[in-house]
Amino acid sequence: MSLGGLAFLNPALLAGLVALPLIWWLLRAVPPAPKRVNFPATRILVGLENQDKQPVRTPWWLTALRMLAAALLIFALAEPVLNPSRKTALTGTGPVVLAVDNGWASGAQWSKRTEMLTALVAEAESQNRSIIIAPTAAASKSNTLRNEAPTQARSTIAALQPQPFAPDRSATAAALEPLLANAQAPSVVWLADGIDHDGKAKAFADRLAALVKGGSMSVVETANGQEALGVTAGLGQGGRLETEVIRSGGAARTIAIHAVSGRGQRLAETAVTLGVGETRTAARFDIPLELRNQVSRIEIAGERAAGSVHLLDARAQWHRIGILSGASREQAQPLLAPLYYIERALLPFAELAKTDESNLQTAIEGLIKRSVSVLVLADIGTLSGELKDKVEAWVKKGGVLVRFAGPRLEKGGDDLIPAPLRLGGRSLGGALSWSTPQPLAPFTDDSLFAGLAIPADVLVNRQVLADPARLGAEVKSWARLKDGTPLVTSAKRGDGQVVLFHVTANSDWSNVPLSGLFVDMLRRVATLGRAGGVGSGDGSTSDKDTASVDQSEVLPPLQILDGFGLLKSPPPTAQSINANAINEARVSLDHPPGYYGPQGSPRAVNLITPKTTLAPLPDLPTAFARRAYEGTTARPLKPALLGTALSLLFTDIIATLALGGAFATVLAGLARRSGTAATIALALAFTSGDHARAQTAAPPANAAAAMRSTGKVTFAYVLSGDTGADRISQQGMQGLMSFLKSKTSVEPGEPASVNIANDEIAFFPMLYWPVLPNAATLSSKTLAKIDAYMKQGGMIVFDTRDSGTSFGLPGQGGALQRLLGDLDLPRLEPVPETHVLTKSFYLLRTFPGRFDSGQLWVEAEAPAESGQARQARRVDGVSSILVTSNDFASAWARDERNQPLYPVVPGGENQRDYAFRTGVNIVMYALTGNYKADQVHVPALLERLGQ
Repeated sequence: MSLGGLAFLNPALLAGLVALPLIWWLLRAVPPAPKRVNFPATRILVGLENQDKQPVRTPWWLTALRMLAAALLIFALAEPVLNPSRKTALTGTGPVVLAVDNGWASGAQWSKRTEMLTALVAEAESQNRSIIIAPTAAASKSNTLRNEAPTQARSTIAALQPQPFAPDRSATAAALEPLLANAQAPSVVWLADGIDHDGKAKAFADRLAALVKGGSMSVVETANGQEALGVTAGLGQGGRLETEVIRSGGAARTIAIHAVSGRGQRLAETAVTLGVGETRTAARFDIPLELRNQVSRIEIAGERAAGSVHLLDARAQWHRIGILSGASREQAQPLLAPLYYIERALLPFAELAKTDESNLQTAIEGLIKRSVSVLVLADIGTLSGELKDKVEAWVKKGGVLVRFAGPRLEKGGDDLIPAPLRLGGRSLGGALSWSTPQPLAPFTDDSLFAGLAIPADVLVNRQVLADPARLGAEVKSWARLKDGTPLVTSAKRGDGQVVLFHVTANSDWSNVPLSGLFVDMLRRVATLGRAGGVGSGDGSTSDKDTASVDQSEVLPPLQILDGFGLLKSPPPTAQSINANAINEARVSLDHPPGYYGPQGSPRAVNLITPKTTLAPLPDLPTAFARRAYEGTTARPLKPALLGTALSLLFTDIIATLALGGAFATVLAGLARRSGTAATIALALAFTSGDHARAQTAAPPANAAAAMRSTGKVTFAYVLSGDTGADRISQQGMQGLMSFLKSKTSVEPGEPASVNIANDEIAFFPMLYWPVLPNAATLSSKTLAKIDAYMKQGGMIVFDTRDSGTSFGLPGQGGALQRLLGDLDLPRLEPVPETHVLTKSFYLLRTFPGRFDSGQLWVEAEAPAESGQARQARRVDGVSSILVTSNDFASAWARDERNQPLYPVVPGGENQRDYAFRTGVNIVMYALTGNYKADQVHVPALLERLGQ
């Protein structure tokens, strides 16, 4: 039953409203409870009349309150539902088909789609109709649809997620046909994403219309101004990072675009504006080369969708390339200059480093110092001596040396070429000549140039020849002539490569430099270098190595974008892609967008490319009612009505007690008690003046410190007198407390500093005490305080910070012995393997700090035959003293940006992690005692250890 925007799920219960007049009459007829009045047994009061009259009927306002509560209860039991904007979408009697576009364009508005689906399921449930959830982008190859009850349909909706590829609406229509073949008056609601992905949206709508017989059809469209957005990015003029935003149309929008590094840091931001009906607009990021090469993704702010993310790999990085020629520049005839075509081929996508230095050695050394990633040498025949060694060392560190042939290289060259050459080369009219110039053979799948189109007019009439007998497996032939002669060869040298073009860089020997093929070949060669220069990488995961990928290699999926544009592990449906097809790969269920290939040199596959266009939905059949996503969903009013009714009933109880005089009796009793208490207090004030003054005396001076230390669990460090050591202790304890909060349920306060001679230390469960080499013996009063602290359950961690080089235990000399003097300490031993410290929180075998060579010493277990011995000092089995030399505080210390302050040796950051774990175990040991040693925990520990 519905009334305007108000509907009732159980309208029959509204009949209870008829009983309200009867309830009113009954409530009015029953008077309130009589008020008890204490009548004094004094004769003089006989005949006095009480002026406070008791009513014979319940007051009208109290009756009205009860009637309102009863009416609210009846309305609540009828389960009213409020949805002022909801319109009836389902008018048939057969099954309800909810066809939802869950492709990449649905991610940004996914919450609205799920709300709409939930509302439609509720409407179908009120009509007792079955439901078919039909996603158009299936998450598996078998797109199986089924007729479901509303409860099952809600579970299906909860499991539904947007997919990072375009929907296949034709497959969904085919899957619906057998389910609706015999259905009478079904209702079809298509939740569209507003895009005609494959040009078949009209055909999909026609097939849906053909399946509906006597039912209803509607399409829910995206609101104007909320259309799906796509983004693509690439290199622009001068190496600038350029981006383009596309959509299918709509209202004017201003969009923010972020350039993000592999670590998730926002490196740059720009904004673009799309006018009314405008479908694409471009922008660019003006950032330095060093930051530009760290960008790994471009994303649209606020758009959580796969299409709003563009991934970048090594092919989109900007390289600094050094070029050098062995011949003088032909200023009068620039088209004959050796570097003319190289400059124009590389200039659109690389920063060129040139030199006017005539000295070859000085010129090459200068280019290397400028952190070039690729060095191009045109017609430089021989590198020898110290220069050859420097260039070879640079290549082995990751540099790419590209050489072009010429008259000087015909003499044989040096070792910095892929394979030895035959003397004299090969030219028309010689002993090895051919009758006509040779064209290029198609590039093989394992070539760096695989997939490039070869113009028919590209010919070679002269070249240098590699010695066929010395072409080993390590030499790759990326390009060959039609007769099989190698034209471009390469070979690995350490982490880098040497590449040889067997023709000149100008048009003397071939017309290859005159073709567009030359530009594409050099661009691919340039991507072999490390962006930013040799040795510039910091080893972080955001730096994508630009090592070459064998074009015949199969690239497995590494990380995949989900429907919300987040990188995740690849699903089982993701398939590998051949390297030679990576540029033309079409995003689908088998090949979702993401990174493919090895961890060190992945290749990016993106959903949106520069050729992508987005078209809006076409005109649909007139049978389709067009609707928009509604901003509100059905809101049940039952909880609010029940809460209001219960509040009124509670108010009724209070009013009834007040009318019966209950509150007056209670207040009178309190007044009597208050008067008695005031009398007693006044008497005490006169008889015990001195005592009262003593109670109001000022609190002790250390009360504030005590409140701070006991308000939260607080740990402290002992001031050593050395400013540098005390600062390390403070930073270390703060770092440990932050780690403790993030990894455990302990919420410690700020670490405190204590002067061991003057401050109270009983408030702290643990003290960290750095022992300096010049530590002096403590006074007997201070030693007594320390002894009492340890006997009463406190624990002190002494850290000599010397990596075990001059470690001295009590009785063996050293700074610790000198500091503690004759303090009666227990016998110490290295932490046994079964000690509680090894398992109080983390499972540990070693206890490193900044160093890892020292031992952690604890109070030794007393032998069974010795009776109590030193064991009497132990409180709850917890050692009162820990001694280390590994400098825990330096390993824990972090600055205000949460960055480590001091290096740890020899284990690096992995050792620092274990140092923090050691600190957590010590804290847990100090707080929880030896409960971990209880045998009841042994089975769980053994199960965790896999034993």
